[in-house]
Amino acid sequence: MSSTRRSRRAMAQMNVVPYIDVMLVLLVIFMVTAPMMQSGVEVNAPDTAAKPLSSDNQQEPLIIYVDQTGQYFLSDGKKMAASEVTDYVATHLDDKRDRQVYIKGDAAVEYRYLFAAMVAVQEAGAKKIGLLNDASKTKARQR
Repeated sequence: MSSTRRSRRAMAQMNVVPYIDVMLVLLVIFMVTAPMMQSGVEVNAPDTAAKPLSSDNQQEPLIIYVDQTGQYFLSDGKKMAASEVTDYVATHLDDKRDRQVYIKGDAAVEYRYLFAAMVAVQEAGAKKIGLLNDASKTKARQR
């Protein structure tokens, strides 16, 4: 009795069909969920001609406060009309116009009043304009 043994050769090909199925399922999942992951709030921002600004300066910054009714105030509490902001800032800037000017708004101030103040300060020639908030109140709300 002679036994003839057949030797099997190793298969050199890999079956990729299961991998393709998994890839197609993942593709469908991502296509369905991608539109849901986009979030944001639609805002109707006012149109202005503001330019991007840089920072870093050694001088004491000039601070202008805006209350919820759109009234402008200086650091010393002096009330100022909207038309006077540009002239006031222009007279208090240095020769290079590098003095920082900050605008601090009340919590209930309308966005347009802040933007109007920023544009007035930029028209005065200020190159470094920023917005301020009360960091202590922000930290207290996060707790």
